[in-house]
This record gives sequence, structure tokens and C-alpha cells, in this order.
Amino acid sequence: MSNWYSECSPLEKRTFWASFGGWALDALDVQMFGLAIPALIAAFGISKADAGLLGSVTLFFGAFGGWLGGALGDRFGRVKALQITVLTFALATFASAFAMSYTQLLVLKAIQGLGFGAEWAVGAVLMAEIIRAEHRGKALGSVQSAWAVGWGAAVLLSALVFTYAPADIAWRILFAIGLLPALLIIYIRRGLKEPPRAVAADAKAPLFATLSGIFHRDVLRSTLVGGLFGIGAHGGYAALTTFLPTYLREVRHLSVLGSSGYLAVIILAFFCGCVASGIISDRIGRRANVALFASACIATVLVYIFAPLTDAQMLVLGFPLGFFSAGIPASMAALFSELYPAGVRGTGVGFCYNFGRVVSAAFPFLVGFLSDHIGLGPAIGIDAAFAYSLVLIAVLLLPETRGKVFEQAAAARV
Repeated sequence: MSNWYSECSPLEKRTFWASFGGWALDALDVQMFGLAIPALIAAFGISKADAGLLGSVTLFFGAFGGWLGGALGDRFGRVKALQITVLTFALATFASAFAMSYTQLLVLKAIQGLGFGAEWAVGAVLMAEIIRAEHRGKALGSVQSAWAVGWGAAVLLSALVFTYAPADIAWRILFAIGLLPALLIIYIRRGLKEPPRAVAADAKAPLFATLSGIFHRDVLRSTLVGGLFGIGAHGGYAALTTFLPTYLREVRHLSVLGSSGYLAVIILAFFCGCVASGIISDRIGRRANVALFASACIATVLVYIFAPLTDAQMLVLGFPLGFFSAGIPASMAALFSELYPAGVRGTGVGFCYNFGRVVSAAFPFLVGFLSDHIGLGPAIGIDAAFAYSLVLIAVLLLPETRGKVFEQAAAARV
């Protein structure tokens, strides 16, 4: 990161760290929930299905929040929208620490989802508009890797809290820590500058007009193909992450899944895949980079599922599997940002990324359905390969956008 980072202006560096910090803290808040599930089941006397609904609600509202957050950035400006979204998910996570019923927690998780989905869309576009074109892929890939940083921090914090605090209050302490992202707002207010092109051209246009602007005939193709890209990227990831642990545990009988070492490998693979994708994207172009990672995903998944591998080989192959699957979403922020004009850029990025997240919910269901007929392993392989094939189709239908200079970009970087 040092070479391109050293060429950045002070404003570019501050924007990078604000976006990186926001996404890492998003991950911290979201991943803490998964680690607290056993305690929540005990505290509220709920079923695993009820606990799963909490996660599903967060993801669903996160998808809608991404589209809405992008529109807020287009309508009112990136920096102001970023402050609002960070405050939303931070307060919702903190308030969850004081939830007295399952219903209260469900509502708060929905609000948290709105905030974290919106924060990604706003932060990604702000970064895309501030960072110079030749470093845009690297910067946004590095920001995406912040999810691994927040994920790792959540694992360490939960281990610490649940070790030294009683289980019935440990989860509340964990959620209370979720207020930390609110401190980021101070940094955002003092250090960031609004890109002059970030506000929609018609400042008096209603929010609905901004939301629907991505379906105008001038950008409709980008929206449709970008949505297909998002479906494939999220669908492949969902097909793998939902059932792969079950496959390794119940079909391959690997017990290492619960170990911290295995989890560390997955987190490291995600981080490395994001950073590498950003570097390669700036060197060979957006389309070639996505095609490379999608093809590698398909090949790795098929080998992982169908090749006669030993248990040790499967565990080793888990790193490239996570590496390649992380590289695809890491490319989306730069590519989507470069497809849209200023007035609907945030809306377009938020919609394409998050539309795929909603529709991808069908892919784990498809794995489960197919597994009843052909077995779990083949079902995962076919489902994931199909999803990543959609990414390949989509990227072939999109223009090459590497090096695109946004309007008034130099003025925003001063």
C-alpha cells in the first residue's frame, strides 16, 4: 500500500482512513452479533430460527439501507450522509445492549442494518470521488479489506469479554462497545471535505426522484447489468459460506472448523484477496480483474468439491477459496462508481451492490434443495459455479472504466 499511499494528498489519506475505519467498525458491530448468538438464545429463550431471523433482518435492511444511503449522499452530500449513517448503526448497536425483549432486539437490528448498509455505499462513493483515478482500485480494495480487520477485532473482543464477564451480561457489554464508531464522526467532521460534484444537480429534487434516477434510460443498462453482477458476487459467496462449514464438518468430518486457527486463515484470506484485487484492477483493468477472480473462483470451487483431496489438502485450499471469493466484492465499489454520473452515483453503487445481496438469499435455499437430490458437495459446487458464471457474463456486458476521471476531481483533492 505504501507506494500509492505516499502519493496521496492529505485529504485523500484522511478520506481513506475515515472510510476504512467506518467499514472496519461496521464489521465489528455486525460480526459481534454472530459471536453472541449462543448467549442471546439463552438470555431470551429463543430458538435458533429466531436467532437466524435477527441476522436475516439485519442483512435485508442493510440492502435497503445501501440504496437509501447512496441516494442520501447524492441528495445531501457524501460527508453529511456518512456522518448520519455511522451514527445510525453505532447507536442501534449500543441500544441493543439494553434490549429487554426479543422484539426490541429485532427492531434495533433492523435499524443497525439500515445504518451499516448505507455507510458502505456512502463511504465507497466518497472514496471513489476523492482518490485519484490511477489509485482508485487499490484504495477501494484496501477499504473492503477493512471488513477482515473488524471481523478479527470482534473475535478478539468477544473472547475477552466472554472470558471475564458472566455470560448473561457479556453480550450486553459487547454490544455497548458498538458505540465506538460514533467517535469516528468527530474525525469525519474535522478532516473530510465534501466533493463539489457529490450533490445531485437538482438539489430540490425529491428523494424518490434520486432513488429512481438509476432507472433512467441513460443509465438503465448499467443498473441492470450491475444488478446481475451483484447477484452473482453475493450469490456465490452466500452459497459457499452458508453450507461449506456443514459440508466440511458432516461430509468430510473435519473438526477444525471451530478452531481459532482455521478462522484466522479465513480472515487473512479475505484481507489478502481484497487488497490483491484492488492492485490488479488498477494494473490490468476492471473487466480483466473481475474475469480473473471469477474464473479462479469457479475453478477453485470445483476442485475443492469434486477432486479427491485429503483433509489436509482441503484445509490448505481453503485459503485460495477465500482469497478469490473476496476479490470479487472488493472490485465492485470502483467499478460501480465509474459506471454512473455524479447525480446518481451513490444511488447506483448502493443499488447494484445491495440488490445482489437481497436476491442472493435464494442461493443457499437452492443449495439445500439440490442437496436432497445430488448431495451437499455437488450442490454447493454447482450453485457457486453458476453464481460466479453470472459475474463473468455481467462483466463482459460492461465497459472498461479503469482510469475514468470524475468531474472536478482535482478540485476535490486540494
